[in-house]
Amino acid sequence: MSAPRLRRYTVALVVAVLSPMATAQTPDYLDPELRARVDQLKAEVAARPTDIETARQRANTLWDWANAYAMTGGYLPVNLSTAVHRNNAVRPAGMVAINAYIRELALVDEHPDALGQLTAETGPFEARSWATFTQTWRVGSAAVAPGGGIVVPRHFLANHGTLQADAPGGDHHVSIASSNAAARFVADAMPVSGMHGGFRAPAPMLFFRLTEGTLGPGDTVTVTYGDRSGGGRGLLMPTFSSDRMPFPLYVVLDGRGQLFSLPIQPIRVAGTTLAGVHGFAPSVVRPGEPFDLAVRAEDAFRNRAKGPYPAWRVRANAESVGEIPAGDDPIAVLGDLRFDAPGVYRFEIRSADGAIVGGANPVLVSPDAMRVFWGDTHGHSGFAEGIGTPERFMAWAKEDARLDYVTHSEHDIWMDDFEWEVLKRNVADHSQAGRFVGFLGYEWTSANVYGGHHNVLFRTPEGRRRVSAQFFPELSDLYAGLRRHHDPADVVVIPHAHNTGNYRMGDPKLQPIVEIMSQHGTFEWFGRAYLAHGHQVGFTAASDNHLSQPGYTAPRGDGLAQRGGLGAVLAEEHSRDAIFDGLKAARAYATTGDRIVLDVTVNEGVMGQRIPFTQERRIRGRVIGTAGIETVAVMKNGEEVLRQDYSDIGARRLGSTETLHLTFESASVPVPGDNPRGWRHWSGTLEAAGARIVAATPTDFFNPDLQRLQLDDAGTVRFATITRGDASSIRLTLDGASRNAHLRVVLEERRETGAAPPIYRPPASLPGATLEFPLEALGDGAVRRTLPVDTYEDTVTLRLLATDGPRDVTFEFDDTGTHQGDYYYVRVKQVDDAMAWSSPVWVGGHPNR
Repeated sequence: MSAPRLRRYTVALVVAVLSPMATAQTPDYLDPELRARVDQLKAEVAARPTDIETARQRANTLWDWANAYAMTGGYLPVNLSTAVHRNNAVRPAGMVAINAYIRELALVDEHPDALGQLTAETGPFEARSWATFTQTWRVGSAAVAPGGGIVVPRHFLANHGTLQADAPGGDHHVSIASSNAAARFVADAMPVSGMHGGFRAPAPMLFFRLTEGTLGPGDTVTVTYGDRSGGGRGLLMPTFSSDRMPFPLYVVLDGRGQLFSLPIQPIRVAGTTLAGVHGFAPSVVRPGEPFDLAVRAEDAFRNRAKGPYPAWRVRANAESVGEIPAGDDPIAVLGDLRFDAPGVYRFEIRSADGAIVGGANPVLVSPDAMRVFWGDTHGHSGFAEGIGTPERFMAWAKEDARLDYVTHSEHDIWMDDFEWEVLKRNVADHSQAGRFVGFLGYEWTSANVYGGHHNVLFRTPEGRRRVSAQFFPELSDLYAGLRRHHDPADVVVIPHAHNTGNYRMGDPKLQPIVEIMSQHGTFEWFGRAYLAHGHQVGFTAASDNHLSQPGYTAPRGDGLAQRGGLGAVLAEEHSRDAIFDGLKAARAYATTGDRIVLDVTVNEGVMGQRIPFTQERRIRGRVIGTAGIETVAVMKNGEEVLRQDYSDIGARRLGSTETLHLTFESASVPVPGDNPRGWRHWSGTLEAAGARIVAATPTDFFNPDLQRLQLDDAGTVRFATITRGDASSIRLTLDGASRNAHLRVVLEERRETGAAPPIYRPPASLPGATLEFPLEALGDGAVRRTLPVDTYEDTVTLRLLATDGPRDVTFEFDDTGTHQGDYYYVRVKQVDDAMAWSSPVWVGGHPNR
């Protein structure tokens, strides 16, 4: 790394940031041709604001200028790159932004010390703790006049306390002070848009307006977060750990109100108290083959827990296989494990005192089963609108999530050339033969009407050029650009649903799989839409995590609201080419984050394959679940032709103590041409009449912001959960049930929310309702209630369900057909609401060419 990288992330504990052009003797960072264009641009903008005639030409020069500045280590405004997008530049807001960014770059171009330097107390601070820290700005050569001041916004993904300056004795108080005794500030508000404000529209952010005095060179301004001097507890820190938690600051130099960016400081948040343990092992190994079990100590938010860490005792199938001594490493490895006998092995990991118990994914020991490799092809860091450094992203993938492969698919519209080079270098630095493969990639980011979002992966990092949405704004442009600059055999394109890809269009040389699940929701309909339009595509899932946590992801908020998915690839060996070839061939399947082992064949044809036509089709499969398996469904041409239920208890008389499952479900299918339907919020109370609820357990509640469950002494359950194309269940234990007992569910009025903006159908209001479930009706297995929401029908189902059902099942289904090109895939659902989907197998016919 030749120049210190100061844009968007740094690694020092306390950082002082200056422009790289600190002296007059510094060589010009622009070549003569670009210098002439930049000087002309500055003069033109000073004389005439950007308009429809000049927008794209100016955006092109601004883009070249910004990239040259970034390559020196210069800090760029975080939203600058979005303004030069060909589709954004000609919009009124885009033209205003182009003018502002030209003025900002011109200031530091002509006066390198104009914006002074910023330092911070960087911690680390404990997740969800009350903290106090400061950021101090030393004024540069550009003075701050009355009417100017300091803007203290918040990153839209940072779930710390709400910053306020009105109540000095309250929590989350922010104060400001200056070394200039004449300076006076008042707390005000200023609208800010983008990642440091209202993400999709301006929102008011805290602004300390200078009302008296002028801040000159050398003066200091100190912003204190969580100021306790008035009696408050401090600032409540986010739930998630990070090596670069953004607390952005902007300077306004005068009453004209333009914001000038100060570099984000590397404030660190670390994990908190040990609350759990989780293990990671290969899904398939050979008899006698040695392998590692990674054991991760974690807090309640899936961060690495703070130490020290207890000794861990590890058992497999109830037999002791080793012990990890107590120590200071949150991730420990129990190495050289091996099992000689074929079969499925399940781990229990227990602290020496028995207080913490966890597990790991099942391991199949088989002499001939295809190996399963786990990865995440879609995730973000602070290089785009996320949080954290790209180094943390890769370290998390390799160590915390113990992935086999990953792609740091940063949004192209937020990425500059320097950052692209960092991503290339990270792939080389973190990849390790036989252990971890990093694939270079990015997310082509265009609006739904232009083709939707698509992740682009390259087989190798060398010599790769991104074909970005800034200059290739239509989906057809993306396909053409990738074919022109790269061998299609070395490129994988993966559309995803929440900013809906155009499933009418595809490139069979580039696009072998589609993403049907992520933190944004569950979108099986998206895969079915591609298949129905004749595309030969398989399925994968990913996290789309924005907190540098690929592959093992804790949800938060109401956008990235559920656990992230995982993509499985079937391959003979752990190598770059073998995994990439598996993706290209769609020898892949998707899960909701659990490492479920899934094997599906049609007449011995494996996932992603097109087999010769035959009227006789035998579908075989095996599922090794991480919990009890509820159902396995065989899908033919998008319709369910077989459902095998492994957990249904069936008709019988109810006993005095019963365990019931209450399941909430909603569809995520959009109205035609729109982005997916948003999150369906469920909240209210559960009560039993003629029985007593003595226990209530959630099956998939991982979102601390939106999911909760509480059983009070009176037997009333208060709950909140969410669904988006999936199910969320509560397991209830009832005691003393009588013949006339019933369960009453009282739902509160709510409103849908969602991440991608709707185009046609706005989020719907969800009226309250009272639902009655007579227990005597469970003799037929289930009682379902339907809630219509315009064109949708959401459901609440109460059923008897085996909680300890089989976790390893095989199935077989014989079908016949006369149609060329029929396709089959399998959907798996566990009793804990985890899911998996195989990629299809086609019978006869020809792929879309």
